[in-house]
Amino acid sequence: MSITATVAVLAIAALHVYILVLEMFLWTTPKGRAAFGLTAEFATETKALAANQGLYNGFLAAGLAWSAFAADPVGFQTRIFFLVCVAVAGVYGAATASRRIVFVQTVPALVALALVLIAH
Repeated sequence: MSITATVAVLAIAALHVYILVLEMFLWTTPKGRAAFGLTAEFATETKALAANQGLYNGFLAAGLAWSAFAADPVGFQTRIFFLVCVAVAGVYGAATASRRIVFVQTVPALVALALVLIAH
C-alpha cells in the first residue's frame, strides 16, 4: 500500500478516535455540546447513549489502524471493509442527524477508499 493511502486510512482512524473522545468523555462539556449542537439538558439526558456511540467509533478506529499495518490480502480486505463501514455510517448519520456528517465522515472515507483501491 502506498504511503498516501496508509496516511489516509490512519487519518480516518484518528478522526474516529477524536469522535470517540467527544462522545465518551466530552459529551456534556462545552466543547462536546458545541461539536454536536446540544443543550446542556439534552447532553445530560443522552450521555449514556453517546458513550455507546463513542465505543463503536473506537471499534472503527481500531479496525482502521490495524488494517493500515496488516499484511495483504487481509489488510486490503479489512481496509475496504472498515472504510465502507465508515462511509455507510456517515450516510446514515447525514440522513438521520445532520447533513454535515456526510462531509466530515463519508467524503473522507470515500477519498481514503479510492486511494486504497488505486494503491492496490
